[in-house]
Amino acid sequence: MIQGLQSRWNRWLARRIPPAKNLRLSQRQIFIIPSRVGAMFILALILMLLAAINYQNSLAYGLTFLLGSVFIVAILHTYLNLSGLMLKSGPAEPVFVGEHARFNVRLESERRAHEAIVLGWPSQGMLQLDVAALSGSDAELGLPATSRGWLRPGRVRVESRFPLGILVAWSWVDLDLQLLVYPRPVEGDLPIGAGLGDDPQEQGARAHGSGADDFQGLRAYQPSDSKRRLHWKAYSRGLGLLVKDFTALSGRDISLDFSALASDTEARLSLLCYWVLQLSERQQPFSLALPGVYIGVDSGEQHRDRCLRALTLFGSSFAEPGAPA
Repeated sequence: MIQGLQSRWNRWLARRIPPAKNLRLSQRQIFIIPSRVGAMFILALILMLLAAINYQNSLAYGLTFLLGSVFIVAILHTYLNLSGLMLKSGPAEPVFVGEHARFNVRLESERRAHEAIVLGWPSQGMLQLDVAALSGSDAELGLPATSRGWLRPGRVRVESRFPLGILVAWSWVDLDLQLLVYPRPVEGDLPIGAGLGDDPQEQGARAHGSGADDFQGLRAYQPSDSKRRLHWKAYSRGLGLLVKDFTALSGRDISLDFSALASDTEARLSLLCYWVLQLSERQQPFSLALPGVYIGVDSGEQHRDRCLRALTLFGSSFAEPGAPA
């Protein structure tokens, strides 16, 4: 029954406040009810009114009606503190599984100032900020990224209890927030034979100098080395700063192949994600082969992002129809 009511509420809310990247709060989007403090305030007014009636005390009548007038005026001011507030969704950078997703929302004022605006998801903590008149404020909302694919957190709660705290004006807005969650990078060995032909001599060929294909050993750290290659275990043992050294295959581009790995799907994607990052950092060309997807040999940030996107959306359950490109 509860799920049925929640479903009906969500459908009604979707019709009343449809998704939009830019939304101006108006009477249609704002709801207002007494807060817990407000409920106690109303109860106190009722008791005061009963006492005034019982004792026929004019002073008690006057105080009750005065406080009742304050409550009615507070309804208008609490509503106006949200009314006219503009909310805009900003760009969101992709993250990896296990990291904290960051969504950017901008709040702008068209006329009046908006005080003590609270924004976010109740289960994740709310962010409070003020918006000056004819100005704007930026809010960054955080959410844990627990699985790869598109992270769509859904509706965001925006509310205000200003000025007295006895009423809460609120709304659930859908700013079409979304970002990609890449697989968690997991370090591991590059699949044997990746990027090699069938010639045994070719498989044994190695180039001199730094590469990314085979672990060669440890060497002293130099300022030009990437900090990702630091061997922290050796440092903790008092051996100084050492980095992992690799050798590269001669004359061959690396091919990261999903089918060359023997593990479950998520483990394969995590390992491929690690090597996409490593090879891209070293500016070494590579290709990526997934079932039904092949990305040719290339290098650079665009190639890296394309490969990470392919890994993230691998599987029909993640490549949703109509998903943004």
